[in-house]
Amino acid sequence: MLSIPPLLTLEGKFISSSCKAFWSLSQLAIILMAISFSYWDDCVDPQNFEAMWNVPEVSAEWIKAGEQRCQKVHLSRDPDGQPYLTQTEMRAVADIIITKHFHSEIDPDMICAIAELESDRQLLVMNSRHKSKEPTVGLMQLLPKTTEWLMSELGYCSYEADENREFLFKPFVNVYFGAAYIKWLSNFENKKRSEEFIVRAYKGGTKKATHKSTLRYWNCYLSVKESFRSRKSVDDNVSPPAHSHPLPSLENSKDASVDTYWDSRVAPEDMEAMWNHLEVRKEWNKSKQKQGKVRFAHDEKKRPYLSRVEMKAIADIILYKYLSTVKIKSTVICAIGEVLSKRFLHGVGEQPGIMGIDYSTAYWLYLELGYRAYRLESVDDLNNPFVSMYFGAAYVAWLSEYEGRERPPDFFVQAYFVGPKNVNPQDTSTLWLKFEETLSKYEETKRSSDSCSIM
Repeated sequence: MLSIPPLLTLEGKFISSSCKAFWSLSQLAIILMAISFSYWDDCVDPQNFEAMWNVPEVSAEWIKAGEQRCQKVHLSRDPDGQPYLTQTEMRAVADIIITKHFHSEIDPDMICAIAELESDRQLLVMNSRHKSKEPTVGLMQLLPKTTEWLMSELGYCSYEADENREFLFKPFVNVYFGAAYIKWLSNFENKKRSEEFIVRAYKGGTKKATHKSTLRYWNCYLSVKESFRSRKSVDDNVSPPAHSHPLPSLENSKDASVDTYWDSRVAPEDMEAMWNHLEVRKEWNKSKQKQGKVRFAHDEKKRPYLSRVEMKAIADIILYKYLSTVKIKSTVICAIGEVLSKRFLHGVGEQPGIMGIDYSTAYWLYLELGYRAYRLESVDDLNNPFVSMYFGAAYVAWLSEYEGRERPPDFFVQAYFVGPKNVNPQDTSTLWLKFEETLSKYEETKRSSDSCSIM
């Protein structure tokens, strides 16, 4: 981005252009630590908040996620707990900003694609530039000094700096100044510029708009922009993402008839795969189960649960059919699930399903990462053992390559339990010890059983 002083003070005010001081990464980190956006209401003014509700796609998404008008709306969070905008929300913010302030002269797809590349649509991202001590911030990864230049020199003052330290991290503010910079680039040196020039200059500055160092960014931009359009057409036909707020009680979702028979909870093709699994067939025949009417086992409290043979079979089938490139053993996935769910169909406590994966994480995998072998419309879907196993295994697969690095089991197992940001390599906590103990039981079962067949 452009290197033009000055920048923000801690109180959110701007230092004059004569000041040569720059914020260090550690100084802005202090600001970032103080920011806590839990709701849209925390980071959007009432007028823009109302404009968001008036976008049909946004209101449908929010209402489906359990939000209500005249109440606070929760921000979505990724598995690391970071607040982010869904693609529907990102597009709405871009459309509103461009319509209100730029007379529809900027392509909203450009804004969305750049935000995807720069921040992955996370609100509180802050990165240090290679040649600058000053970090870039927010959805559009702006330099604070560039923002001040846009305000003081070019008159972009629809959003003025206030006393809030969160100023540049607010989505409408950040996108507004990102769009303003794009507008300036589009007519750099009074010459109408191409989309390629604008995008490459956004990444590396105007002097590198034709330099080989920004070519890869341009190619990634084209791919992301096309992907965004494709996913948008898909998302028109799927349920909206889960936001980070309390989910419906699992008790309310229970249906006695569904919880009695596998065939009422599981799709016919999955039931056929279970019958074709030799160990399952042996176990079910021994307990005199009949095709079309296979009963779940129940404990003394009448809670349905799976045997380890059934648990292992589902993991085998899911990995074979949908995650064949994943190098993680089915026994490891089963052990993770059992530690959290004790193999109960409805999970334990607020963690639904046999894998104990929460609905918001599962929907993040569904909507953002494209894991769509099973539809996910409500928390009750995770009480289908195949659905829970599918999203649980997908999450394990994502964690096994967290931040683009191949991770060992001691990392991704702990990360599944406590989150990837909280992993301690020296951890010997109760959860880890339970996992090791449970894994040994699955390995013993595996050694004592015959080979299985999945048809």
